[in-house]
Amino acid sequence: MNPFLESQIGETRRHFFGKSATGIGAAALSSLLGRDIASGADSPFPNFAPKAKRVIYLFQSGAPSQLDLFDYKPNLEARFNEELPDSIRRGQRLTGMTVGQKNFPVAPSRFQFQQHGQSGAWMSELLPHLSGIADDLCFVKSMHTEAINHDPAITFFQTGSQIAGRPSIGSWLSYGLGSENADLPAFVAMTSTGTGRPGGQPLYDRLWGSGFLPTTHQGVKFRGVGDPVLYLNDPAGIDRSTRRRMLDDIAAINQLKLDEFGDPEIATRIAQYELAYRMQTSVPELTDLSTEPDSVFDAYGPESRKRGTYAGNCILARRLCERGVRFIQLFHMGWDQHKGLPKQLAGQTYDTDQPTAALIQDLKNRGLLDDTLIVWGGEFGRTVYCQGTLTGEDYGRDHHPRCFTLFLAGAGIRAGTTFGSTDDYSYNVAENPVHVHDLHATLLHLLGIDHERLTYKFQGRRFRLTDVHGKIVNQLLA
Repeated sequence: MNPFLESQIGETRRHFFGKSATGIGAAALSSLLGRDIASGADSPFPNFAPKAKRVIYLFQSGAPSQLDLFDYKPNLEARFNEELPDSIRRGQRLTGMTVGQKNFPVAPSRFQFQQHGQSGAWMSELLPHLSGIADDLCFVKSMHTEAINHDPAITFFQTGSQIAGRPSIGSWLSYGLGSENADLPAFVAMTSTGTGRPGGQPLYDRLWGSGFLPTTHQGVKFRGVGDPVLYLNDPAGIDRSTRRRMLDDIAAINQLKLDEFGDPEIATRIAQYELAYRMQTSVPELTDLSTEPDSVFDAYGPESRKRGTYAGNCILARRLCERGVRFIQLFHMGWDQHKGLPKQLAGQTYDTDQPTAALIQDLKNRGLLDDTLIVWGGEFGRTVYCQGTLTGEDYGRDHHPRCFTLFLAGAGIRAGTTFGSTDDYSYNVAENPVHVHDLHATLLHLLGIDHERLTYKFQGRRFRLTDVHGKIVNQLLA
């Protein structure tokens, strides 16, 4: 035999058996047996009693403007069209889209703000439904990140790194906690297109990929058109019994190769075939919304009956939550308002305000919010200065990583609070900064995971979602 090949096989075997007790071997076996990996005695996770069992992450792709939605700055009205002071900008880098501008005129929000709930949270008139549940929300106004362009910034939020190739947060949770439902994936992703800017930034499948983790942990995309999941239906002329025999034969062949080479990806392939077979029954039942009463569609809004919309995906998110899916992520595109912001932003909030509020209220009414964590936010914020021509009715805003707002709700979250603040221009964090790594550490903590212990060895180094950073933001916790 080729000595080099022998060495490769030996390394693969050592890798496989070295991981089998607490890592991918357990994950593959639990997938095959339809068990929750977290229930196994060998699994180190959760490290302590979790507050949350699952996550619904409502990712607003393109970066919502904090100035026009959450971060109320009334004093800016008097500074309309004034030059942004150098003492505020501090020489911070700009994108290629505004670096050539001769002026950086201050553009106050043209939308009205009011305080809502007992918490007195300031919210824009664009968010009437979320304003109605303000006391269920926890606003983080001091988020900041390092990336200034969309792709690295979105990748950073999903994987903890600006460089593509790391596992997404949903994959880390699948790896660490496993699944509560043997008939559905642990991690599901859905996408929708905003009416504010339909031709916005694209999304890539790697954003819900498993990176260097075994591919059994990658997210499964539910599509808004055609078959919800590709290749689940039996081919023409093939019935279920024939399909079952075919899968059994393929599994037997794969098992021979697994026994021979010990490659964990072969175990993954066996598990994925089995999960796909079970999903042939579970997915059609899940995505059939005909059993939902009219009152549900009325609550989620006029777009909720349309498959593939953000509102329709919010209903599916609740149904996935009911069925124990560990990590559910909705990506809604179109928040990249470089120009025409007032009109475009109104379109985006039309898409998202009512369905988001309805989802949170729906989970609360069903007793699911107590152990479900909700995250709403984008990859960075928008600038206070106008990109392009500023008028009294129209303006645009460029990318801004220095400060922005997201909100949390549900399990373990201190509801009805606002954490952190920004300066008078919403340009810099004034107090209590929260980095992306801090957010990840806090989310994992709520799920019962010590973020420093959720690691995977790859290419000689142990990796984790928070890399070598991250601290738990205890002020966000109930």
